[in-house]
Amino acid sequence: MVYPKEVLNRLKWDSAKDLDEATIWYVHRGAPGDVLSIRGSEIVSLDKGFFETVDASIPYHRVTLIEYHGEVVFDKKRERGH
Repeated sequence: MVYPKEVLNRLKWDSAKDLDEATIWYVHRGAPGDVLSIRGSEIVSLDKGFFETVDASIPYHRVTLIEYHGEVVFDKKRERGH
């Protein structure tokens, strides 16, 4: 099983990748459909249990989808076998 933290770290630290080019979709209660997205360029740090933006700390367990250059690199439903 692949976890969102692993994917984000790979995008950040792999010299052939660029976290700034990712789009991260996550559960946000009250948003339309209870989901929001941010660009990887908005992430200021990747911590143990969450990632941080200027405005929020978002737990990794809320991440539902990560896209990189339009390609899905993490899908929570697929990882869970749904």
